[in-house]
Amino acid sequence: MKTLFKLAAIAAAFGLAPATAIAAAPAAPAAPTATAPAAAAPADAAGATANAAAPALPRTAATPGIGQPDGRLGLQDQFSPIGEEAYWFHEVILMPLITIISLFVLALLAWVVIRYRRGANPTPSRNTHNTTLEIVWTLVPVLILVVIAVPSIRLLAHQYSPPEADLTVKVIGNQWYWEYEYPDHGVNLISNMMPEDEAEAAGEPRQLAVDERMVVPVGATVKLIVTSNDVIHAFGVPAFWTKIDAVPGRLNETWFQATRPGVFYGVCYELCGARHGYMPIAVEVVSPERFAAWVAAKGGQMPGAGPATPTLVPAPSPTVAAGDATAATPAPANVVEAAATPATTNQAATR
Repeated sequence: MKTLFKLAAIAAAFGLAPATAIAAAPAAPAAPTATAPAAAAPADAAGATANAAAPALPRTAATPGIGQPDGRLGLQDQFSPIGEEAYWFHEVILMPLITIISLFVLALLAWVVIRYRRGANPTPSRNTHNTTLEIVWTLVPVLILVVIAVPSIRLLAHQYSPPEADLTVKVIGNQWYWEYEYPDHGVNLISNMMPEDEAEAAGEPRQLAVDERMVVPVGATVKLIVTSNDVIHAFGVPAFWTKIDAVPGRLNETWFQATRPGVFYGVCYELCGARHGYMPIAVEVVSPERFAAWVAAKGGQMPGAGPATPTLVPAPSPTVAAGDATAATPAPANVVEAAATPATTNQAATR
């Protein structure tokens, strides 16, 4: 039996030896090949190469007091149609109405405390009902609610009935950074908070500056599709009056339309973990021309932009063997390369 075990071990060793030798042997160097001229790249590949190699554009400088906190006791200035409407509703309807109601209730309490104190009214009244008073304090709150409801419902209708989108950006929350995808442009970004010393050197507010901004053209209707990869986050930019939760496994939608160029900051508004306070948002609003240049610098392509002009490649001359009286059939003068059809994304399909 021992002899059989020894023979089996020897056979196994001989069987594994070739494979081991092959694995341990260094790879043979590739045979030298003759250098051949590079073939002309297709038009779309050449364009992508040029876009990827394009230099980065200079960043727009932030404006103090615009799109960022400045210590004021109130709302930031608004730079979107929804923001302007909501700002008017808050400042013209809600704040005066709340102030009047608060002052009236305060005066009523003071009058009751002084007029009906024990010293001034030792014998209290026994009246329990006052029909006129009960009608008044029922109708007045109803009228106040009607006054508030009309502009409030109009504002909600405008928020949830956006115009047709000019640009779609998918916003993905992560612990603890933001990811921006431009499905119609082929651009993907990872946005992290900029270190405090770099933000100070760049003239940007601390804990709000980021290394990669979301860039959008001014005046464009931007549709945001917001989700998350891990826990619940919330995307919001106060100057655009936009805020929405980023929920794992769910696509929430909101929109904005910036009315002026500049840099506008926001933060995550949902407690999402230890570094919740370190995932800011920066939206850079630029001109349409600058946006197109930014897309090209990030290696993307504007929707509907056709491929580059087809390259005309001269066909090689036919070779005729020596002594052969019959010439080969001449080839056409030029060969036009077929350009690949650029892929597009239907905006309406994502609505």
